[in-house]
Amino acid sequence: MKLKLAIVMRKEFIDNPWISYRWALDEVIFDIGQFAHKQPDFEVANKPAVCMRKDEQAERWLYTGFELQLFQDQSEGYFLNVTATYPAWFVMWRMEDHPHGGDQIAVPHFLSVSYNEAGRLLDGGETVDNVPLDSETTSWLNDFVNEHYKPEQKKRARPASFKGANRPGNEG
Repeated sequence: MKLKLAIVMRKEFIDNPWISYRWALDEVIFDIGQFAHKQPDFEVANKPAVCMRKDEQAERWLYTGFELQLFQDQSEGYFLNVTATYPAWFVMWRMEDHPHGGDQIAVPHFLSVSYNEAGRLLDGGETVDNVPLDSETTSWLNDFVNEHYKPEQKKRARPASFKGANRPGNEG
């Protein structure tokens, strides 16, 4: 099963002598077709961008066309997410040049619910933000984990007393 999703990024204007705004992930929304009537303001990095709101305090930009499909080989990452204190959506985003010039714009590129995938992206230098996972999706993810996650069997470490003595000068 694939979930169809949309991502909202928020540009917050701030009172700071060095920067005038900052970008943040605002929310992940189920896309059940409610945005089909919205015409994109422009397309950036092959993603349609729709300005949902713009005022003196913030801008909210909607990006549609995201899908989430779960894979068995990622079940450990899903397990780590659903067993966390606050399960989350993970969104990797990048600053892209605005197609009409001026300031850059934050564009989401990847969406996941796997701690491991988010960690690999962060290790690779990408920007990954998270927002809370809703209870319905958490339950769906937990059902998948219960069905597919098989923890690796821990190998019993042999006590040092069974490994043999290390006696210098007794090389034979």
